[in-house]
Amino acid sequence: MATAASRSGRRRGGGDDEDDRTAAMRRLRVLSLHLQDPSPSSEAGLAPAACAAAGRRRATGGADAAAALAAYLRGRHRDTQARVFEFFLSRPDLQTPVEMSTAAHRELCFRQLCALVREAGVRPLSLMANDPAEYFAVMEAAGGADISLGVKLGVQYSLWGGSIINLGTKKHRDRFFDRIDNLDYPGCFAMTELHHGSNVQALQTTATFDPVTDEFIINTPNDGAIKWWIGNAALHGKFATVFARLILPLQGKGGDPADMGIHAFIVPIRDLDTNAVLPGIEINDCGHKIGLNGVDNGALRFRSVRIPRDNLLNRFGDVSRDGKYTSSLPTINKRFAATLGELVGGRVGIAYSSVGILKVSVTIAVRYALLRQQFGPPKKPEISVLDYQSHQHKLMPMLASSYAFHFATRYLVDKYSEMKKTNDEDIMADVHVLSSGLKAYITSYTAKSISVCRESCGGHGYAAVNRFGALRNDHDIFQTFEGDNTVLLQQVAGDLLKQYQEKFKGGTLSATWNYLRDSMGTYLSQPNPVTSRWEGEDHLRDPNFQLDAFRYRTSRLLHSVAARLQKHSKTLGGFGAWNRCLNHLLTLAESHIESVILAKFIEAVKRCPDEKTRELLKLVCDLYALDRIWKDIGTYRNVDYVAPNKAKAIHKLADYLSYQVRLVAQELVDAFDLPDLIIRAPIGMQSEAYAQYTQHVGF
Repeated sequence: MATAASRSGRRRGGGDDEDDRTAAMRRLRVLSLHLQDPSPSSEAGLAPAACAAAGRRRATGGADAAAALAAYLRGRHRDTQARVFEFFLSRPDLQTPVEMSTAAHRELCFRQLCALVREAGVRPLSLMANDPAEYFAVMEAAGGADISLGVKLGVQYSLWGGSIINLGTKKHRDRFFDRIDNLDYPGCFAMTELHHGSNVQALQTTATFDPVTDEFIINTPNDGAIKWWIGNAALHGKFATVFARLILPLQGKGGDPADMGIHAFIVPIRDLDTNAVLPGIEINDCGHKIGLNGVDNGALRFRSVRIPRDNLLNRFGDVSRDGKYTSSLPTINKRFAATLGELVGGRVGIAYSSVGILKVSVTIAVRYALLRQQFGPPKKPEISVLDYQSHQHKLMPMLASSYAFHFATRYLVDKYSEMKKTNDEDIMADVHVLSSGLKAYITSYTAKSISVCRESCGGHGYAAVNRFGALRNDHDIFQTFEGDNTVLLQQVAGDLLKQYQEKFKGGTLSATWNYLRDSMGTYLSQPNPVTSRWEGEDHLRDPNFQLDAFRYRTSRLLHSVAARLQKHSKTLGGFGAWNRCLNHLLTLAESHIESVILAKFIEAVKRCPDEKTRELLKLVCDLYALDRIWKDIGTYRNVDYVAPNKAKAIHKLADYLSYQVRLVAQELVDAFDLPDLIIRAPIGMQSEAYAQYTQHVGF
């Protein structure tokens, strides 16, 4: 070890001083290059980025590239969305202001829905019955005008109307369909209770059949059974689909009442003419929320409320005049599964709408990052904040994810539409699990991303007019309703384990999971020591490598969690073992959903007919894939799927792709084709952003 004297002597030596100065200058030059050229290294062959003196800059192709990409993204229902946008643009009185009271927001939201149906001529329930994809497009467009409106529309048509279509029979559709469609019968979906939300089978509200009067008696047996958070209940709902335990007196063993499990019942809650709350029903307002205050959530208590026997939604189970129960399904569990299986449309809509909210947030953040200039090389103009590598790392993978989610949810909607047309049981099971996973994964990602977008816009992101606060608060509940995300991911994991067992029993795998046929054997073998070291760009950008990496991870997680569950179940039992492995199971579910998302993105890239648009999408897809692999690089390193040099190459290439996507970021957000009515944030407008922003506060 060198002594203090020897170190001092070296510092006094001219050669050593020169070496120190040279090293310091080299570090300064590297820092300067970082500010001018955010690419990972000069070895990538990139020229330094020009300063964004004019704020935004377009890559070659510019508006034409954005238009071509928008045409590919648009889908067959974009014209329907455009009509919704144009309607609200023509009606300033229906546009939601930045600040308003809860009462005013609720009144406006109901007027918006009435106008959309009665003036613009949109018939959401007919669309949902005949063309679900167009219905979801309308829901997304309405949510763009006001997320509260999109949710209120979903309560009226996906939930209240959907329960009539999916759980009722012809007599219910004949009586209710048209009046729900034209908003004569606004209604609620009364499933959640104070003590039970996700565990629907444990709901406590009862519906006891009275054979003397041929009626059901709806009761709230205790405070824990009060229906809670029921949309449309506080003000506007006239009916409610109430989920309750069907009780048949004297039908059980020894003459005790028989509990036939959870069924759905139509319960009038307000007078159609006077809007007065009906006898036996107590309604209270759930009050001001952290978001979605245009939706009137209420709590319902029932005190011996009598309804006709025909108000039982009897598709999966019926009660005759003499009190006999009949069903085509043999067990309570099968009836319950069939009932919930028919209600996945709401979950599909939430996933689809969440992507729309992510697009709005990313568009605002990217446009502002292109506009805002800060610092720069000495004696040169300031540069766009999106030219900083750190900013690219925040926003470019998020932009890539928006595209990935777009194609994944389009696929989900198509599968849902196919399910409704064919009633195929395999497709139904597929849609149930896929909608659970995509809803959970996308809404969680969007919730986190909105906060990142707000932070990336600095102080101006904190202004209410720039929308991040409202977007974050209104979207936050998407992680909870239509199924808590943690519970939904467990459903995905449970289905994967079921498929895993079927595989080793010689069974077949359903469509979404069929990739596991090939990769199930792979996790038992060691990774190829040659391919684990390949680090060339062509290899890393090969969709086969990317998809194999995602699927390999899922397969290993599936195999390892199955082994852990088997081990722990011997001492802890089934429930205890599941709980011991819960974090492992959630990681498995997320990994599988990411595999599905990437697969659908890759398919969309291959389908694109225009070569230049396809190349642009390929760039975005590669960034999505490699960013996700890098974020979980520890998993791949732990099993030697990726050698150290390959891990470094993945990181380096992900940086480079972030820079490349930054160069076309404006085209990518413009291709979302979101009108100013939907963006609204002054800092997110395509032109004169600062002028609109300053005008907002009176300049």
